[in-house]
Amino acid sequence: MAGILSLVWFIGSVLVTPFLVILLCIVFLASIGKSLGVRRLYVKLLLIIFEYGRANIETAQNQAHRNEDSDDEITAPNNNTAKDQLIKPPNGIKKPNNGYVPNDNSVISRDDKLILLPEPLQKKDEITGEITESKDEYKEYNLSSIFDYLKAGMEAIIEDQVTSRFEAEELKNWNLLIRTNRRYEFISWKLTVIWVCGFFVRYFFLFPLRVTICFFGVWWLTLCTALVGYVKEGSFKQKLNKYVSIMCFGILSNAISSVITYHNEENKPKNGICVANHTSPIDVLILMCDNCYSLIGQSHGGFLGILQRALARASPHIWFERSEVRDRHAVANKLKEHVSNPKNPPILIFPEGTCINNTSVMQFKKGSFEVGSVIYPVAIKYDPRFGDAFWNSSKYSMMQYLYMMMTSWAIVCDVWYLPPMQQEEGESAIDFANRVKSVIAKQGGLVDLVWDGQLKRTKPKKEWRERQQEEFSKRLKIE
Repeated sequence: MAGILSLVWFIGSVLVTPFLVILLCIVFLASIGKSLGVRRLYVKLLLIIFEYGRANIETAQNQAHRNEDSDDEITAPNNNTAKDQLIKPPNGIKKPNNGYVPNDNSVISRDDKLILLPEPLQKKDEITGEITESKDEYKEYNLSSIFDYLKAGMEAIIEDQVTSRFEAEELKNWNLLIRTNRRYEFISWKLTVIWVCGFFVRYFFLFPLRVTICFFGVWWLTLCTALVGYVKEGSFKQKLNKYVSIMCFGILSNAISSVITYHNEENKPKNGICVANHTSPIDVLILMCDNCYSLIGQSHGGFLGILQRALARASPHIWFERSEVRDRHAVANKLKEHVSNPKNPPILIFPEGTCINNTSVMQFKKGSFEVGSVIYPVAIKYDPRFGDAFWNSSKYSMMQYLYMMMTSWAIVCDVWYLPPMQQEEGESAIDFANRVKSVIAKQGGLVDLVWDGQLKRTKPKKEWRERQQEEFSKRLKIE
């Protein structure tokens, strides 16, 4: 026991000095808004390693397939040639697995309309021979009338457009993380060595360093915002708050080794309302590293509560209690009051209301688009190769999520500032929200969906089911 304690003390004493030096460098560089480019170099090195791993996996898999084919040729009986020709697919394709269609036809259609509409009944004129749509007649009901609904139901059971948006984004290539692999670390001894080295780097060097940076960053943010809170209201306090905010969040961004690329900074929000697609709580951190925002949201306890109280000391934010969540008028009034003051920072809102897995943008709530203020759209797209930024709040707690972020390779993302948009004359708040959503989805390369993200937690609305029933009734003949 004494020997183990001595070893731990020795390792700790050796690592303390490098940790302190790195921490001081991070604080200094964040305070002057500069970067040495170490994280970008680190990301480039990771890409080289990932590409090497991909090549090794493909080589091992091709070798395994060749061995299987050679075994099949050796063990195949010669007296069943005619039978093999009947079973074997054309062009020498190997017998397919379940769910695979040799002719590449898609069994599941994902381009159908979300609401099944009745097909118009066609009628042929006996004199002219022209085919027209009959609006006054209905089809006679038969068994085939429900086939479209059976098809849509089976598609939804296999893979629908909603539930797949609340799971981790699928990767094309393995990124040397156990939570995103199929036991690839044992496919060859070379990958095993690389994976073991990466495991020790992530858990025994990066993770302790990131936890230290996180604790220091939260403490530094709390201290700095408390001091800013004592400064007299005015332009100096606003400039000081912006500087402190960017500096502190710049320090915290090192706790996840973030590499952020900002595009079109001439469109950066100056006031009004900034709306962005929502993938995780880290979205706030990503945007706060480049600009100062006011936040709106529900009051929290725990770790998020500490940050909320710290931020509220230095600048105006809108935190409402759980009992006020359903009081839309109270929240809307606070929002209008905030944006009416041009001296207040732009307020950051995520209209989806929940986290989506970085593949799509779901329905925007119309509340922030009814205020009549200028809207600054922002598109955020994460690179999942280095770490999955999506927070599945129904599966992981905040501390579990932070642990996963700090044991990932890095958080790499792009941020696009889009030109400000205003509500057009005669345009409803819902149409305005959909127009902003489509712009964000197009810029970020995301799928634009009409579904409500709250389907993550609640059942579909009764009105949606009734609409499907109403459309189906139009297919039946009314006596």
